[in-house]
Amino acid sequence: MNEVLFYVHSVGVTPWKLVGYLGVFLFTSRWFVQMYATRKLKRVHMPRAFWWLSVFGSLLLVSYFTFGKNDSVGILSNLFPSVVAIYNLVVDLRHRRDRAVS
Repeated sequence: MNEVLFYVHSVGVTPWKLVGYLGVFLFTSRWFVQMYATRKLKRVHMPRAFWWLSVFGSLLLVSYFTFGKNDSVGILSNLFPSVVAIYNLVVDLRHRRDRAVS
């Protein structure tokens, strides 16, 4: 997975870099989702999609830093956000389930 697939401006792109780029894209796009929801509702709102993008973006980045780079700083800096995002998803899903039962 470390073989160069192609070059972009003399930067070699490997399959692991593609995983990392996708993780960064997902992790960054969550802010655009949140901004859109806030503008639409005209109040601050964190949609569930924000947390899903956080989870998948963080997990892809943790995978990249674990297997592609073997970089403990990258692992630690992306592991915590994934734990927080998973926690928030669980709380949101429980709240939704409890409202549906009531």
